[in-house]
Amino acid sequence: MQRVLIASPVRQKPSILREFLWSLSHLETTGLEVEYAFIDDNERESTLLREFAAGRKNVHIFPGNGAGHAYHCDEHTHHWREDLIWKVAGYKNRFIQLARDSGFDFLFLVDSDLVLHPKTLVHLVGLGKDIVSEVYWTRWEPDMIPLPQVWVADNYRLYHMQRGEMLDEKEIARRVKEFLETLQKPGVYKVGGLGACTLISRRAILLGVSFSEIYNLGLIGEDRHFCIRAAALGLELYADTYYPPYHIYRESELAGLKAYKEKYFPSGRETPTGAAMLQTADEETGTRGSKITLAMLVRNEAGRYLERVLKHAAQYIDCAVILDDASEDNTVEVCKKTLQNIPLTLVSNKQPSFHNEIILRKQLWELAVGTRPDWILILDADEIFEERAVKELRSLAVNPEIEVYYFRLYDMWDEDHYREDEYWKAHHYYRPFMVRYVPGFPYQWRETPQHCGRFPHNITELRGATSSLRVKHLGWMKPADRLAKYYRYKKLDPLGQYGLIDQYLSILDPKPNLVAWKDEQ
Repeated sequence: MQRVLIASPVRQKPSILREFLWSLSHLETTGLEVEYAFIDDNERESTLLREFAAGRKNVHIFPGNGAGHAYHCDEHTHHWREDLIWKVAGYKNRFIQLARDSGFDFLFLVDSDLVLHPKTLVHLVGLGKDIVSEVYWTRWEPDMIPLPQVWVADNYRLYHMQRGEMLDEKEIARRVKEFLETLQKPGVYKVGGLGACTLISRRAILLGVSFSEIYNLGLIGEDRHFCIRAAALGLELYADTYYPPYHIYRESELAGLKAYKEKYFPSGRETPTGAAMLQTADEETGTRGSKITLAMLVRNEAGRYLERVLKHAAQYIDCAVILDDASEDNTVEVCKKTLQNIPLTLVSNKQPSFHNEIILRKQLWELAVGTRPDWILILDADEIFEERAVKELRSLAVNPEIEVYYFRLYDMWDEDHYREDEYWKAHHYYRPFMVRYVPGFPYQWRETPQHCGRFPHNITELRGATSSLRVKHLGWMKPADRLAKYYRYKKLDPLGQYGLIDQYLSILDPKPNLVAWKDEQ
């Protein structure tokens, strides 16, 4: 289980701070061990922070130096002075030190005027990035258009350009528009600057990220110094746009918070559980949608079965989410070309994590959830439904009473035969492949590096049904594939801790028992 320190320096108006703390109490933390750290920089000790800590053993409140450091914000803007900027920088560095010394896997630095979407934390952790901020939009001055708290480069440049490139005002305006429109689409994007809602990995902390002033840099603001130092350390900065927070930049903006809560929180109530939760979800969503979102994890799949699988799936899916685990071939190009007529979210990891499957499965799940799906259908790149699924999956998806569909998986040993013996009988059992996303359900994962399951393990609590549709597993059909999988399991699970040693050994059986595949009508 990964440990996360959620931290914030707090000097805030009570009406705004109350909403910030409310959103923290509603954050989903499935699979995470969370602690909170606040530096109370108010003139007087914050009653709201003490109330938040009451009854919680995982909250730490440290005194700040609020006396004599006036900070003024009004309905026009926030007024920052140099001494205040570097005081806050010192506070953030204290949080970095605490996270480093206490062995946290991540530090989540959040400004106290944000109301976070409940899925923010588990989503950002699942991305596997060293430094990533969730994007929000603010009118920095009342007559300005809403702008993001992330930027491309320099002080706050919102457009891309090559070093030495000369641009006129028209081209600059076009590129700014392009960057802002990109950030309005759900995705994960590399940026040059960020702040205010930032997840920082332990790797970045150990490399030496800091908010301290770089003495020969004239840019204003501790976040800019942090970002430049991070880049100099070889770290990349990313902006995520799936779950934008609500920014209460002015007290007058509290009025718009009601609509945000109604949209992302179930009527502002505490999250229900069990049967009551399922009933609430049904009541609030009304008629349940039937859109099918394909979610797939890929790595070096070009030249194998990927194109065949995607072409077939494209006949019955509405959109696709693909997580590429640092492929070294043209897997990404195959995905884009084959699904060119299907709305596609494709994210590529810079470093592979195939040795730790749970990280990838959770990352894929969060990416899929971020597209606001009705159904999530998870197939591996070598799994394909039988032909009749093109028509029949649609009929399954329109059933409002079912939330999980279970299918049988057949391990194909060639195009016309599947294997069946003591260790190869997966087709005797039904397993989940298609799950309706239920907002508010407390999804939980089996935290093992291998054989963790493609879905959260507690989906069995949802209303399920079996289907006669069958899935072909093509990944065993070629001798070279079988040999590669044998050595993969031998390397990743040599003691059979997550699977069966005897089954691993049986992969290379020269005369397995094969059964002829028969198409069903």
